[in-house]
Amino acid sequence: MAVETLDVDRTDPEYRAWLKEAVRKVQADANRSADTHLLRFPLPADWGIDLYLKDESTHPTGSLKHRLARSLFLYALCNGWIRPGRPVIEASSGSTAVSEAYFAGLIGVPFIAVMAKSTSQAKIDLIEFQGGECHLVDSACEVYEAAATLAAETGGHYMDQFTYAERATDWRGNNNIAESIFAQLRLEPHPEPAWIVATAGTGGTSATLARYVHYTQADTRICVADPENSCFFQGWVDHDPDATCDTGSRIEGIGRPRMEPSFVPGAVDRMMKVPDAASVAAIRVLERVLGKKAGASTGTGLWSALRIVAEMRAAGQHGSVVTLICDPGDRYLDKYYSDDWLYGQAIDIAPYQEQLELFLEDRGPLG
Repeated sequence: MAVETLDVDRTDPEYRAWLKEAVRKVQADANRSADTHLLRFPLPADWGIDLYLKDESTHPTGSLKHRLARSLFLYALCNGWIRPGRPVIEASSGSTAVSEAYFAGLIGVPFIAVMAKSTSQAKIDLIEFQGGECHLVDSACEVYEAAATLAAETGGHYMDQFTYAERATDWRGNNNIAESIFAQLRLEPHPEPAWIVATAGTGGTSATLARYVHYTQADTRICVADPENSCFFQGWVDHDPDATCDTGSRIEGIGRPRMEPSFVPGAVDRMMKVPDAASVAAIRVLERVLGKKAGASTGTGLWSALRIVAEMRAAGQHGSVVTLICDPGDRYLDKYYSDDWLYGQAIDIAPYQEQLELFLEDRGPLG
């Protein structure tokens, strides 16, 4: 948790000038950035169902987490938590750290990412490319304490995305991801989606989507897809805010060993547990269909979205479904796109990939 420090005179003209310039630079990044694309995933026309993927991999730092990092930096700056010359420290599974390293460099402060050793080397390289430093720990369960300790030792600010993600984002609008999706669907055959499917690391995106839907009185439902080795699904089913699991998620960027403060289970309508093999199979099919490599968290959401499409088709329902491309697959060539890695993890994607291909050819069920 962030703790207000007293070592900066908030009225000092030099500090106030630095703060104004830092906020301007972060807001200017948003002003320079175009919206991300909403891609159509082809389904048989006679189904009367449209599937879209919001391609968040086109952000300047290559992932959905660019939105979150920008919001977190503005929130922390305006709260007086980030100070000139002091490091920003984050507990992260990788993509948030890449984006936060970018914003730290933008405003000229050091950045340290605390991550599990299992984080892909490509993500570590990206953090370092953005000028950040990586502090690796043995397990995802250790990142919180290690980040807080580093902040105390260095006099820096622990950003704590898992606590502040849901409150740093303006869920009522201001071009958040939900408002963007609805605007882009305005001229489509089914402009109000039946379902939006998200995945959860912090839970901030699912909270933003769900709150926006409720706020605008849309009939859209929100589904959160959860991978293996994550406690979100069980905590949601059991209404248990203290749910935990002992093993870290193999799907980088999503799944957590504890119920994170930013995950808002009461706001979402449904959760779906997705086998890791199904997540990887889905991104292999995505590459064939759209020619895009994506990370496995995208596959977790895509599998769930296609399951919902199958349910709508079986019920004779028409409408649209939206899910997300969270980050690019080139960060995971040595993992989810490596048959050797899959073999070492005892992940067999063949049965799920066959199910997906038959379903998309309208020759079999999915589930």
